[in-house]
Amino acid sequence: VDLTEYLGKAPDAFKTTEEALAFYKDILNLVGEFAATEIAPFTAELDRQGIDFQDGEATLPARQAKIFEALRKLELHGMCLPRELGGMNVPFITFLINTELLARADASVMAHHGFHGGTAMAMLLFSLREGTTEFDAAAGRMTKTRFAKEIEEIRLGKAWGSMDITEPDAGSDMAQLRTIGVQGADGSWTVTGQKIFITSGNGKYHFVIARTETATTSDDPMAGLNGLTMFMVPAFEDGPNGRTRLATLDRIEEKIGHHGSATCALTYDKTPAQLVGKRGEGFNYMLTLMNNARLSVGLESVGLMEAALRLARGYAAERRSMGKTIDRHEMIADYLDELETDIVGLRALAMHGAFSEEMAQKIAILEASGVGRGDPRAEAFLADAKGYRAESRRVTPLLKYLVDEKAVEAARKCLQIHGGAGFTTEYGAEKLLRDSLVFPIYEGTSQIQSLMAMKDTLGAIMKDPKGFLTRSAQALWRSRSARDDLERDVAELQRISLEVQRHLITRTATDKARSLRGTPVASWPKTFTKDWNPKRDFSYAMLHAERLTRILTDTAIADLLWKQAQSHPDRRVWAERWVERALPRVRYLQDEITTTGDRLLASLKHETRKAA
Repeated sequence: VDLTEYLGKAPDAFKTTEEALAFYKDILNLVGEFAATEIAPFTAELDRQGIDFQDGEATLPARQAKIFEALRKLELHGMCLPRELGGMNVPFITFLINTELLARADASVMAHHGFHGGTAMAMLLFSLREGTTEFDAAAGRMTKTRFAKEIEEIRLGKAWGSMDITEPDAGSDMAQLRTIGVQGADGSWTVTGQKIFITSGNGKYHFVIARTETATTSDDPMAGLNGLTMFMVPAFEDGPNGRTRLATLDRIEEKIGHHGSATCALTYDKTPAQLVGKRGEGFNYMLTLMNNARLSVGLESVGLMEAALRLARGYAAERRSMGKTIDRHEMIADYLDELETDIVGLRALAMHGAFSEEMAQKIAILEASGVGRGDPRAEAFLADAKGYRAESRRVTPLLKYLVDEKAVEAARKCLQIHGGAGFTTEYGAEKLLRDSLVFPIYEGTSQIQSLMAMKDTLGAIMKDPKGFLTRSAQALWRSRSARDDLERDVAELQRISLEVQRHLITRTATDKARSLRGTPVASWPKTFTKDWNPKRDFSYAMLHAERLTRILTDTAIADLLWKQAQSHPDRRVWAERWVERALPRVRYLQDEITTTGDRLLASLKHETRKAA
């Protein structure tokens, strides 16, 4: 609240934290009521109607249009925008709770809604980052920002935007992007190329990643991510004589689920574009968008899991079999118990990740604004910025990986609990399953999240081996000597996690040492410490990256719930339930990592040699 309210210096700031929290809760109660009464009863209708696409334009069908007109009137598209821009000035974490509430009702509506306020906030964050937002530090007010006109249009519900990255031959491998940005003699820019699988790509404002730098050789740094630049591109202009398209909306994808969300293909052909930041900074700007988007998908997945639990629990409490309702049968009870435990643990991790990311961003805004310069509170926040950034980077891929995978699992169990009825369209279980299947794919696949987590984890060990050994010794000691049984179990999870990390880094180093055979001894130090090829040197760790990520996430949630239990004793039961299920999982994964993989890697190496 302090950061959101510019340390209370703005004249319209809440006077107390309690006032602010009451306001945030009022908004969330409003969203929850709206989701329950205006969206949830019509999910089957939204699923059937899909998105209309005629004559190169996509339009919302009647039911969805009515929902978004109501959202516009409630001014929910401006939730997180500062008051200076007409917004409600609520924290981003409140928007993410709103995301879960809407996703409980319908994932498609939630996804489309997110590209309204989300795009407006991205415009503001980009302007702050490039230095085109100005503040009156004394008054605690923002006085100017670059995209004010576009933000206002989105806040009023007249427009929305999208993030355009994926291309026909470039998905997760962004270094292969072919869309180009060209600067004219007058300094203006245009973009040319095709983008596909763009969620809500029928909107007006598009953040487009394009290649602007020409590489001279294949190993030129500009051939990869450093050659990419971010642009803000209006896809059309509306005037008194109708709409003039600046980019072509090629098609709306026919999908297995998320029928109420437009997934688009667009073609840019020398389309006028506005440079965001500097040339070559596109990948870093994209990460700002992607971090927020991945947290949003995490809460979207939690929302769908909550819907699956409620649907399954309600059905199981009424369906009788063998003399009792099926929720009293041991296997079904176990399903429901695990699903409930998963939701609590993953929601806790999501809130922790969201808090860390927002604190990092808000501290950056505080620093840019100059508000409170010299104030001990401001200085304390600034001193903590690095820690929040690091924690957000650590948590986000763990959350994105496990919650998306668990959402599919939750929907699948919900359908199974419904039995034959779940395979029909009457109850809605099959829709939850269809909608869940995209979560492990969009905004960065599960495999990309695992590779990020693995590389960061092993990279941290290489940077600070002494610290790693210290943590390992501490976890071992706590797992043996802690007086509290739960604390010992949490420490045991940490011990296993660190032991697995030790195994992977040792194996990676051993494989690297083998690759030095035939290399002059004098070059070994440089080759071993600096010349790392991820595709070659990390092959064993890459093979087990998903298993490692599951261990890291199980351990992170257990640690988080244990810490919560110290301040809130009623949370202890959730920590106990999580650890009860996590320990067997982690032991199994440890066994897989330490005993499997050599055969497959040898086969891949052999096939590579044959191809060469």
